[in-house]
Amino acid sequence: MATVHLRIGDLVWGKLGRYPPWPGKIVSPPKDLKKPRGKKCHFVKFFGTEDHAWIKVEQLKPYHAHKEEMIKINKGKRFQQAVDAVEDFLKKAKGKEQNSEGKGDSKGKKAVQKPLKILEEDDEDLSALKDPSEKDLTDSDPEPSTLERLERLGAGPGSGFKWETSPVKDDPHFHHFLLSQSEKPASSMEPISKRLKIIEDDTGSTSIQAADSTAINGSVTPTDKRIGFLGLGLMGSGIVSNLLKMGHIVTVWNRTAEKCDLFIQEGARLGRTPAEVASMCDITFSCVSDPKAARDLVLGPSGVLQGIRPGKCYVEMSTVDPETITELSQVITSRGGRFLEAPVAGSQQLSNDGMLVILAAGDRTVYEDCSSCFQAMGKTSFFLGEAGNAARMMLILNMVQGSFMATIAEGLTLAQATGQSQQTFLDILCQGQMASTFVDQKCQNILQGNFKPDYYLKHIQKDLRLAISMGDSANHPTPMAAAANEVYKRAKALDQSDNDMSAVYRAYIH
Repeated sequence: MATVHLRIGDLVWGKLGRYPPWPGKIVSPPKDLKKPRGKKCHFVKFFGTEDHAWIKVEQLKPYHAHKEEMIKINKGKRFQQAVDAVEDFLKKAKGKEQNSEGKGDSKGKKAVQKPLKILEEDDEDLSALKDPSEKDLTDSDPEPSTLERLERLGAGPGSGFKWETSPVKDDPHFHHFLLSQSEKPASSMEPISKRLKIIEDDTGSTSIQAADSTAINGSVTPTDKRIGFLGLGLMGSGIVSNLLKMGHIVTVWNRTAEKCDLFIQEGARLGRTPAEVASMCDITFSCVSDPKAARDLVLGPSGVLQGIRPGKCYVEMSTVDPETITELSQVITSRGGRFLEAPVAGSQQLSNDGMLVILAAGDRTVYEDCSSCFQAMGKTSFFLGEAGNAARMMLILNMVQGSFMATIAEGLTLAQATGQSQQTFLDILCQGQMASTFVDQKCQNILQGNFKPDYYLKHIQKDLRLAISMGDSANHPTPMAAAANEVYKRAKALDQSDNDMSAVYRAYIH
């Protein structure tokens, strides 16, 4: 069987582990991005998403030769949108090439650039194929003719080769994350495309830009592992619902047992105690309100720790402090268990929609085992290195969000106090640089007097408190967060704890 040689600019189907094949284009990687050692691979940008990855050559197929086959396999809406994006790309490419006809030499011949072969530096057996006239392709070089490449790759030998089916965890370089290492932290002024890489600073903490998301996949292939879930609050309820919808086998437990009934009707199984759930399941998730609840769930009577056996996985999704994460990680691993923290950024609505952002840290193999679960519950996931890093990042994010919400409430009440229209203030705000769904929804709810919880006020105040404490531990000032925290404390004193975080508005009008 003849080998298909792919080049930069080729349209392909790329496969990542358990994920379905997805249409993409081979592109030049960022200049400071290192290719995984010893691997023959190409850097692929996927259509219909901002996702990207190094893909092994055996996991790539030419787009046109396998289009019908892939369309038969995948029927999801987002998959079809990605295919439509490819077709739009082809139409535009064809139009550009037709417009360039007749712009060749003086005899009217079309000037055609010779396709460039992309050879890996460690690919000795292909070195003989390299044309001496060819040069390395840079970001500024034009790409070979798209249509010529498609004609070359559209049929013939190579169209019948099989996907490699080895699981993603067998090779840490090839999963749904872009893996590379920079020598220094990325500047905040760099364009996003230059920051899609591991960033390792002097503390050794690591962050990786994710490339997996529910937005890519029209459907999720559920793991065959048994999933447990503890805590059916605002966030947990939406997460469990999406896990069930995507076909996962889920056992649930909640302190208030009545909350389990709806999920039992949807196909979930019922666990009598956290210990029973942990012992019955391969991976147990928990999502509770605060550090005390998280500790009690693991260390208390009939707690998770009693059900942990070697190989069992525990994933802490609660927003807590790094010290709590360290303690839980130590006790779980002391029993032979595997630990991952995975707090989520979002709200009840985003949880229901399966559009959360997951921040994970700890045991990378657990993270990979949770792949289909994270796809079901979120749009993007990040792996941030050692346990504790996700807690730190989550507290920083919620500190910013909580402070911002308090400032918006302050602006609305100041507008009212100075005789300005609050609606006009909002209309102007939503036409400027700070326009966002968050601002619009929260402000509209405030003006309507609707404080139904999407994210509890008491929880954002807890997060501010923990972030301030984290700043103290790092000897870093947090005066803005401290000021916002006082406003939320006043709102709590006004009996707003169980309302939405936007009820901080009431702290200014009483």
